[in-house]
Amino acid sequence: MALSPLQRRRFLPRTRDGRIVTFAFVALFLLAMPPVTHAFLNRIEPSFFGVPFLYVALFIVYVALIAVLILAYRRGV
Repeated sequence: MALSPLQRRRFLPRTRDGRIVTFAFVALFLLAMPPVTHAFLNRIEPSFFGVPFLYVALFIVYVALIAVLILAYRRGV
């Protein structure tokens, strides 16, 4: 059953900006998932002001995720 343009699903991005923001959000979100964090970000030694590298790296990823959401909001995606 084919859907008409008015019945298209709402969770699929329709514009180029929507696809870019969705891809960026998913790619950044994957950086916060356990396979990546356990394999690449789980380092004890480099610490920043006494804070382990993992916490600093996850903080940067989360800030980037919030920035992508703000970008999507400002572009009206």
